[in-house]
Amino acid sequence: MPFQSSGHSARRGGDGRLTDALDPQDQGPQDACGVFGVWAPGEDVAKLTYFGLYALQHRGQESAGIAVSNGRQILVYKDMGLVSQVFDETTLDSLKGHLAIGHSRYSTTGASTWHNAQPTFRPTPDGSIALGHNGNLINTHELREAVAVLPGPEGELDLAQRPGETSTNDTSLVTALMAHHPDQGLEERALEVLPMLRGAFCFVWMNEDTLYAARDPQGIRPLVLGRLDRGWVVASEDAALKTIGASVVREVEPGEMLVIDENGLRSHHFAEPEPKGCVFEYVYLARPDATIAARSVHQARVEMGRQLAREFPVEADLVMPVPESGTPAAAGYAEESGIPFGQGFVKNAYVGRTFIQPSQTLRQLGLRLKLNALEHMVRGKRLVVVDDSIVRGNTQRAQIRMLREAGALEVHVRISSPPVKWPCFYGIDFATRAELIANGLDVEEIAASVGADSLGYISLDGMIESTGQQRSALCTACFTGEYPVELPDESLLGKHLLEATLSSPTMGRALPVLNNP
Repeated sequence: MPFQSSGHSARRGGDGRLTDALDPQDQGPQDACGVFGVWAPGEDVAKLTYFGLYALQHRGQESAGIAVSNGRQILVYKDMGLVSQVFDETTLDSLKGHLAIGHSRYSTTGASTWHNAQPTFRPTPDGSIALGHNGNLINTHELREAVAVLPGPEGELDLAQRPGETSTNDTSLVTALMAHHPDQGLEERALEVLPMLRGAFCFVWMNEDTLYAARDPQGIRPLVLGRLDRGWVVASEDAALKTIGASVVREVEPGEMLVIDENGLRSHHFAEPEPKGCVFEYVYLARPDATIAARSVHQARVEMGRQLAREFPVEADLVMPVPESGTPAAAGYAEESGIPFGQGFVKNAYVGRTFIQPSQTLRQLGLRLKLNALEHMVRGKRLVVVDDSIVRGNTQRAQIRMLREAGALEVHVRISSPPVKWPCFYGIDFATRAELIANGLDVEEIAASVGADSLGYISLDGMIESTGQQRSALCTACFTGEYPVELPDESLLGKHLLEATLSSPTMGRALPVLNNP
């Protein structure tokens, strides 16, 4: 009989409060999720998945999970916290099989709770399904209605009363729809369900003997296929494939579903491709050593820095990055401008990995828990400080104050993306639109607000050119407000939409947005 396990009751991992533990009021753009899948008889698939997720940890730090099948049953183990906190050697040794999927989560639909950790799991009379999702669907309200009318084990129609249905994310709804296939196989059912979905999705899922993967028709989030000597791998980024020694075969195409089993690999196209890859993957989300659409992410970021130097030159003595996000662009700015490159900040690599909440006094120190200025590098110098984005401005304000206290003469800020003015509904959790500093202030006012001597954002054209992609093939909604997948009414969007509808007496009617992604 298929079954599910977790660290939820066995031992404490983390509490999911990693990314904003230092200052919940100063949360920057939070990553999408990371997904990984492997079909490899004879290999230790649990450990391959663990190290694959480890390479994707930057994409989500709230929770992690792995599902493994030995051909007869699926075991799912998941918990809150980092990959290294959720899994240990004993746990991984207990996950035996030939097929596995894994997930590291940052929540964009549904609260940060154990029930919303992934992979999701669903037993059926004909077997079980486990599924992991990177992205965010925008027709969750429609999917919930479709799930609500599915017949239960005894003809019961009330979704909220079914055992195990306590998760409140779009992924659990997709899993329920996939699992309902009484007169057909999972492969055929998936080809019916996938065209129903709107928004961004990269899925990996499995039953007892087959690995599946699919990417939305816009290809908003990345997904790649790799090859092992004795199997196949899919992952959010090719860096995860390299980590486990798999060779990169190709990207999964927009609108494509892959099926991998003992008969090999086969492909289905469930929708016409309409490529709109997320440009913010190049700016910030992806690892620098990733390659997306044949373009090195590191090269794109260095070119963004060069473009910044061309668009916003300034007389200065040192170009310095905000580590680590601004490092490649700062290197490009220094190279193009001829101004020396140097490190003006030292970063505490372990901050953001503590579960001890700082006192109010420490919180007021703000950035000093994360960064400290190198006084001998910045004293008496005119600085160019390069970062990837400005959201609320609190972080930049604290950085500039710190540099001036360390003796900097001038601080010129350069940002390798245009002003962020719009929320993302496709898998990035920005601040709400009202909180985005670029919505209320122009560039000169933002510079004054954060205390910079000057401020320059790369142009939209300059950023796009740096990616090496055609403008028509990229999603730039967070900068332009032009959403490639049409959004429903605002009342049907929001990170906590399902929590609101499940607990509200007005279920079924439009509800206010509680927190835009």
